[in-house]
Amino acid sequence: MTLYKYSTDMKATRREWILFSVITIVYLLFLYWIRGWWGLLLLPLIFDNYITHRIPWLWWKNIKNPALRTLMSYVDAIVFATIGVGFLNVFFLQHYQIPSSSLEKSLLVGDYLMVNKAIYGPRTPNTPLTFPLTQNTMPIFGGRSYLERPQWAYKRGKGWRKVQLNDIVVFNFPAGDTVALNRSQQDIYSMAYELGSQGIDRSKLTTLSPEDQEVLYQACYEKGMGIIRSQPNIYGDVIWRPVDRRDSYVKRCLGLPGDSLQIRQRDVYVNGEKLQEPAGVEFLYAVQATGKRIPDDLLNELGLSREDLAHYQSGATRFFLPLTKEAREKLLARKDLVTSIEHLNMDALGATLYPLSYHTGWTIDNYGPIWIPKKGATIQLTPENLALYERCIHAYEGNTIEHRADGIYINGEKAESYTFRMDYYWMMGDNRHNSADSRFWGFVPEDHIVGQPFLITLSMDRDKSGLSAIRWNRLFKWVGN
Repeated sequence: MTLYKYSTDMKATRREWILFSVITIVYLLFLYWIRGWWGLLLLPLIFDNYITHRIPWLWWKNIKNPALRTLMSYVDAIVFATIGVGFLNVFFLQHYQIPSSSLEKSLLVGDYLMVNKAIYGPRTPNTPLTFPLTQNTMPIFGGRSYLERPQWAYKRGKGWRKVQLNDIVVFNFPAGDTVALNRSQQDIYSMAYELGSQGIDRSKLTTLSPEDQEVLYQACYEKGMGIIRSQPNIYGDVIWRPVDRRDSYVKRCLGLPGDSLQIRQRDVYVNGEKLQEPAGVEFLYAVQATGKRIPDDLLNELGLSREDLAHYQSGATRFFLPLTKEAREKLLARKDLVTSIEHLNMDALGATLYPLSYHTGWTIDNYGPIWIPKKGATIQLTPENLALYERCIHAYEGNTIEHRADGIYINGEKAESYTFRMDYYWMMGDNRHNSADSRFWGFVPEDHIVGQPFLITLSMDRDKSGLSAIRWNRLFKWVGN
């Protein structure tokens, strides 16, 4: 087998110099945009490819065996395509699937989305050494698809604009820094607290001081984590993930850096003004029915899936359904089927909400007020607000926090205030009563923001099979932001 030979003494043609110059200028502008000057290491390879030709890039073209030469041509094309698609995925466009119903009816389970990563500015990868086109797990074989070292610091190129209110945003799950692999979609902090606090009367927790609640939370959390780690057959191994390798979520932004947000009787208020609800927002309702069976065509018309109908049984006189405003009015008009449809009192059901370490009495329908941290803003630290912002200070901005008898210590020094180094956002689902969102795990830091979905490329109804599962009316539909 003879390697493909380059003539190292051949002078580069004018065309090659022009191509090299154009590609180098574009490449340098790209590095400036993403602030990724590590990319200068590739310039010698670009120079050799167009000018010096010392590396035999196309050695396989001189293989005498035609079958092997053809095989290598396919390998060359696959490698080139993988690098190209991987480059687009990291900095410009990426494909995502909607796995849960938290944004229904704006986005549906089974929607495949094309996400624009450039709109808010592309991030430099935290973990550059990764198997192409994977998030955190190797296909087929399982296991990590990336190397934890090296890890690069957070950098983001300049975007077209910043995140705005009501934007639908894809982001890395903030509470996904630590996961139990068999329950990777669950918030391990809430799960550990739930396991460790069993038997505690939570209705009395609001009477405790913030300091006592913090001590109780830590005890419950450690107990719960002990349970999780001791049962890997149930929960799986517990691992830590870098920011860019955390699972991807998609929610709607309802609070921007520096905003004050409050939820009152299901309505969201930002800086004292009521936000207009998105067209597809839905809530869980208590339906008082006549007992007659609701026809399947009406259920389909209301956009209800099998998951939505989990609490409905034919012939029942009272059940619960998630409905949009339009769906509620349409069902309520059927007097032969229902007598009333009322908002479910979610305050009475209780939930483990953010912050886990401080019980405020808030509920998913009546939450806050809460101030959203803004880069450069300074807050005075108190036992009450530290519960809200401790995770931002410690987990997201990399500081150590100690609670001592004489006060709060950050990085070993007593601190009465703190200045935030990043912007934060408040994300919620449109399916307000079936969405694990900021009400449960808090703020989304700016370094977790991935991009904005703009196109539905495919939509599959998981309640159906074959061609009938394709939602043809949603193919290549623009995502409303």
